[in-house]
Amino acid sequence: MAAERAGIPLATLIPHIYPVVEPGLPFFAIGLRPPRTRLGRALWRYGHGRALTVGLEQGRRDLNVQRQRLDLPPIDRFHGGISPDLALVATYPQLEYARRWPAGVEITGPMTFELPHPEIELPPGDDPLVLVAPSTAHDSDNHLVRTALAALADEPVRVVATTNRVAPQHPIDVPANAVLVEWLSYSQLMPAASLVVSHGGHGTVARALGAGTPVLVCPIIGDMSETAMRLAWAGAGLSLPWRLCRPAPLRWSVRRLLREPAFTAKAQEIAAWGRANDGAARGAELVERLALKSLSAA
Repeated sequence: MAAERAGIPLATLIPHIYPVVEPGLPFFAIGLRPPRTRLGRALWRYGHGRALTVGLEQGRRDLNVQRQRLDLPPIDRFHGGISPDLALVATYPQLEYARRWPAGVEITGPMTFELPHPEIELPPGDDPLVLVAPSTAHDSDNHLVRTALAALADEPVRVVATTNRVAPQHPIDVPANAVLVEWLSYSQLMPAASLVVSHGGHGTVARALGAGTPVLVCPIIGDMSETAMRLAWAGAGLSLPWRLCRPAPLRWSVRRLLREPAFTAKAQEIAAWGRANDGAARGAELVERLALKSLSAA
């Protein structure tokens, strides 16, 4: 609204999967695959026209109240916070369902970054390396880390787990085949890992896929369920519901991901696309194009 008020062109950066629902597809963030039948698509279109539209209309009314305070005209479209001129979707196209893309929406590929951190010493040996990389914003009891360490204690793997600076409320048991640190470098660990276990934050999943490493996602909140399902749908990992995040199901999932090479092959295919398509460079190109178009129009 500030950009519009000032007459400045606006681009929106969406650092995850595109959240606008296509009629006939499941609602965003509940983590369901596309329907396979005409009846299924019809049911989702009905839901889109009823339940989802009610919420979108409320959002549009609330936004127009704020626009009126700034002497801006009301808008009649939904998702008014997304620029109609340019929306940069910083994800992999392999995670997006087939749909009719609105004008101005561009899938650039992820725009990743990392806070610098020294490399750590890896567990000794040649067994596959499993990286446990939980969310930095949720799971205050370190449940995923505790479960993964317990599940993999007797498996023929090496484990590196991080608390991501979520201070443990009580001690965490670390088996002999594992190390636990409070922070680590994804640039060091992702390429070395055979598998990443995560809550499913889009940034972590994107970094893993960018390294060609499959992911086991245990989604806990927000859009993590959506990311988990898209990952499984794409064939680059598995989704383990949070209610099943216990040692036995997690151990079985890890075994399957390490045993079946198709998961790694798909992750490496996505990584190859990412190497050929720099998300940040593409985003900069599109933003410059929008700015130049605005200048020429003026």
